[in-house]
Amino acid sequence: MLKKIIDDKKFASLMQKNIEETLMFLFEKDEQFGILCKISDVTFDPELPHAMLAEFRSLTLFLLAGYTFETAHIADDCLVFEAGFGEENFGSVVSVPLLSILQILVDDTPILINLATYKKEQQLKEKVDNKGVENSMKSFLSNPENSKFFKK
Repeated sequence: MLKKIIDDKKFASLMQKNIEETLMFLFEKDEQFGILCKISDVTFDPELPHAMLAEFRSLTLFLLAGYTFETAHIADDCLVFEAGFGEENFGSVVSVPLLSILQILVDDTPILINLATYKKEQQLKEKVDNKGVENSMKSFLSNPENSKFFKK
């Protein structure tokens, strides 16, 4: 039963909305926080050097405090912030898809736990599949030779 719920598209949408509202609440309260997320879904701009990326674990905790917190915002269903990494403080803009955030922590205590496993890749695949059918149909209909396949 649990698997059916956590894999559900509506549940993922509910969790994403909850994550976004929780983050907005923390921004409004000017409350610094941490996020535990799947590093495989995180993007860095510019890309971090390979040696730095290799140091991250599959689940990584980012603490949003100081300058990093001040730059944090939500854009395109992602939490976006600037951060410095390594001894040389290599600067990068970090984008974390909201559904990849597994926990939001305040003072080392989780205030939100995300169990949804339905991800953007599944949503994108559904959109691509639907567009593919539409494009295929348009292509088929645009060829006058195919009119013989339709009832008159």
